Amino acid sequence: MLLNGKSRGEGSPLVLIHGLFGDLDNLGGLAKSLAEHFCVYQVDLPNHGQSYHTENMNYQNQSDAVIAWMDQQGLETVTLVGHSMGGKVAMALAQRFPERVTQLVVMDIAPVDYQVSRHDNVFNALHDTQKVTLESRQQAQTIMNTSIENPGVTQFLLKSLYKTDHGHYDWRFNIDNLYQSYRDIMGWTAFGPYSGPTLFVKGQNSEYIQPEHRDTIVAQFPHSKAHMVAGTGHWLHAEKPTVVSNVIARFLMPDER
Repeated sequence: MLLNGKSRGEGSPLVLIHGLFGDLDNLGGLAKSLAEHFCVYQVDLPNHGQSYHTENMNYQNQSDAVIAWMDQQGLETVTLVGHSMGGKVAMALAQRFPERVTQLVVMDIAPVDYQVSRHDNVFNALHDTQKVTLESRQQAQTIMNTSIENPGVTQFLLKSLYKTDHGHYDWRFNIDNLYQSYRDIMGWTAFGPYSGPTLFVKGQNSEYIQPEHRDTIVAQFPHSKAHMVAGTGHWLHAEKPTVVSNVIARFLMPDER
């Protein structure tokens, strides 16, 4: 089984990897911008989008899935750009297969084991939608609003709701597998340092990268740099797309480094 993916642009290959509950279109704006300089590939991670479902979501398994997809595409070496969970997948791949990764960009996630549950309300909302047959997007939104206060989160999740051949609605991501794998998703096991050029891009108001993570980041990614995007949270690429794409492009283009 291989991941679902698509590509655009010409040039050296760059792979974009989305985060939890997302799909390959979540980073579409960034893909469009970077496609001016690279051949940009977007993939659906396991249990997301139109990729296959699996009970194993640890980062060895997920990075293996991306490597298998790269092999099928004939991509020997790539630049990796990942957001959130996708950033951890990218970091794991770079650490395990450093010869396959020329450059790495990690958006708003650290290579650490997060000991907090940040998505309890999301899973509660999604589980509530599983208790009924969903006849409309509005019905799903109404159910989810009882658990999720931020309408932006609900709208993000609803992008993965689709109409089935039977006329009702269902989720493209596999709720049960993601819920069972949540500890692995929030966790982290270092696979060894990656010495290639690496950029960590942090949303100023996000809690995912903290000052106390600096030593851990440097130990695992000794040639890393950091950039903070002012006035943004965890979804920095959606909040300030032009700024974020420019920051990433400047880092990745050899003549700009």
